[in-house]
This record gives sequence, C-alpha cells and structure tokens, in this order.
Amino acid sequence: MSRPALKLRSWPLTILYYLLPFGALKPLTRVGWRPMSRVALYKSVPTRLLSRAWGRLNQVELPTWLRKPVYSLYIWTFGVNMKEAAVEDLHHYRNLSEFFRRKLKPQARPVCGVHSVISPSDGKILNFGQVKNCEVEQVKGVTYSLESFLGPRVSTEELHFSQAPPGNSFQQQLVTKEGNELYHCVIYLAPGDYHCFHSPTDWTVSHRRHFPGSLMSVNPGVARWIKELFCHNERVVLTGDWKHGFFSLTAVGATNVGSIRIYFDQDLHTNSPSYSKGSYNDFSFISNNNKEGIPMRKGEHLGEFNLGSTIVLIFEAPKDFKFNLKAGQKIRFGEALGSL
Repeated sequence: MSRPALKLRSWPLTILYYLLPFGALKPLTRVGWRPMSRVALYKSVPTRLLSRAWGRLNQVELPTWLRKPVYSLYIWTFGVNMKEAAVEDLHHYRNLSEFFRRKLKPQARPVCGVHSVISPSDGKILNFGQVKNCEVEQVKGVTYSLESFLGPRVSTEELHFSQAPPGNSFQQQLVTKEGNELYHCVIYLAPGDYHCFHSPTDWTVSHRRHFPGSLMSVNPGVARWIKELFCHNERVVLTGDWKHGFFSLTAVGATNVGSIRIYFDQDLHTNSPSYSKGSYNDFSFISNNNKEGIPMRKGEHLGEFNLGSTIVLIFEAPKDFKFNLKAGQKIRFGEALGSL
C-alpha cells in the first residue's frame, strides 16, 4: 500500500489502532503510517453535521403513547426534576426539543435580590476568579486566550462608558474604570439541567458577536483534554455595560447544541451549514435598532440552549468584588455568584 493511500485512510485506520489490541497495526508504521493523536481524531469528527442531524431528530413529533417512556428514560438517566417544570405532564411535550426547552414554575427559582451578580443558569461552577495575564481558565490548569475568546475589542462608540485609558494588553483595554479588575465565571450546564439562561445582573447589551465554529463536547473531562476548547467552539458573545463598567455573557455551543437562541435577537442563526473557520459576525444593538441598547433586568429571560452547554461571564468590577462560590459546586439560576 502506498504512502498516499495510507494517508487518505488515516482516519479509519486510527480508529482501528485505538480499538484493536495494542500492536495489531504496528507493521503499518514501517511503511510510513502514523496514527493521529486522540485530540486530532476527536477534532476531525463532523460534530456540526451530527448536531444538525440531532436537531432535526429532536423536532420530530413523537406519538402520544411514546412520549412518556422516552422522556421518563431521559429523566432517569440525567436526574431531571420534573416537579419544577411549569408543565409536569410528559404528554404535553410533542418532541424532544420542547422537552429540553421546558420552562420552570415561577416560584422554582427565586432571584436573589441582595447580591449584585446571580447565576444566569442551572449548572456546575467550573472556574471563577480574576482574569490574569490575558488568559482565562476553562477548568483548573487549562487556560485560553481572552482576546481569542471575545475577539477584537468592540468600539467604545457602541458602548455607554467612556474611552478606557490606553493599556498594553487586551485585558487592560476592557477595564474602563481606575481601580477595577476583570473577573470571570464559567458555568457548565449538564444535559439534565434547565436549559434556559437569564440575565445575571442589571445591564445593557450593546453588541453581539457570533463565532461559527466546532461543536465539541464541553464536558469538564473534554475541557481538561483540549486546550482553548471554548475558543474552537461556536459561541455567541453579548457585550455591554453595567454600573461598574464592562460586562459580557457568552453562550458556548457544544455537541448536539447547534441551536443557541437569544430572545431579543431574531437575526441570530447558529450552526449554519456553511461557515468560514475563524470568522465571526457582529451586530450592534445601538446602531441598528436604537440609541440605548437592550436593557436587561437581573433574572430576566435572555436565551436558551437546545441541550446542555456552557455560560462564561467576563466582567469588570471594583477590587473588593467577592465570589460566593466553590469550584465544582452545583448552582441554580437565581442564586448568588458574588457581590461587593
């Protein structure tokens, strides 16, 4: 077998290499073949295509008699608490998509009024703290570039606060008020969690940036495995300001989460079949719709995922801002993240 042929068949051969007993394909290395790394192999999986297929499957209406056993299996597998759902009757949900996006009873998630920043969603706290050296931790010990994640800085003409003092780094440019620091918090939504997300504080959304990209799993195990995972994946970055300066919320897509919906943004369409890797598209809510941006109240409905995913908050606050969290803890929408 020629080397070009071996190269063309590297992907299926690599799968066999990892599945078959050790050394079974070792003779192929003598003619120049080398297996792909596990990370490279995983990145080569067509996750966008699979996610679109999963999305279509989710929208198929189930026969009434099949709904309860299908949803009951999901509830048992992922520990879903249906007593919190606005509609507990499983026959009400015509398809999996409606079930994933189920709403909660109004009293199920009281919004903390004391603390300045609340959790925008149910989930697990992967990481939090001050942003240092223009890098953010996706999980402990694994970082990604702040600038790669957010993209080039949005013009201050589109934001309400004044021009920041000149800085030597992207991080310094985001901090608009003297004495403030930049903070981050990463929340992972598991498949069994409530899939809607809400405004974490009172703020004004001025700009949306959509990054088409991969749809790899954001499970904490995979996040430890692939550096800059959040920068590779499709994501929607909302930026604006709150009373202390810069504020952003990013919804990160994942496998089978081709759909990220922002309720006030009807022009947003995620997981499009055609896209250019590394590209992004911007939309200004000031120049296109009004002169004020989109005001959001703490706890107000903001958007939804089609399945579990990740929310990343990056914001500016005074140095005495304190998180009331522990890494790895479970949190629910409306509970406190931190305050001054």
